[in-house]
Amino acid sequence: MGARDWRDLPRAPAPGAPVCTAGALAEPGTLGLDLDGFPLLLVRTGIGLFGYFNACPHQHLPLDWRGGRVLSADERLLRCSNHAAGFDAATGQGVEGLGQGCALIPVPVEETGGEIRIGST
Repeated sequence: MGARDWRDLPRAPAPGAPVCTAGALAEPGTLGLDLDGFPLLLVRTGIGLFGYFNACPHQHLPLDWRGGRVLSADERLLRCSNHAAGFDAATGQGVEGLGQGCALIPVPVEETGGEIRIGST
C-alpha cells in the first residue's frame, strides 16, 4: 500500500465527520471501527489520542483482525494480531518484526465536546 495520505484512500471520511463518543474508547485502549467502508483504528494512550487506517501494511488486514487487544501493556506498541508486526502507537512507524520498514497510515482525530471526530490535518 505504501505511505499514502488517508484522504486519498477509498471511502475516506470528510474532516469533521463524527467517529464515536469519547466514552466508547477506553484509556488506555484501542477501538476498531468501520466508517461506511473506511476501516479506522482509534488509539488512546497516556500521551494522546491517535487514529490510523486500520490495515497492516504487510498483509493489508486490520490490525485487530484476530482480536481486539493490539496495544501493548506499556502503551508504546501496536501489534498486528495476524503476524505480530510492531508499530509505534504514537507515530505508526514500524519498529518490530514485519512492521520494520513500513508504517501505518495516520488519520487525524480530535476529541471535542464528548465526541471523537475526524480531524482536519
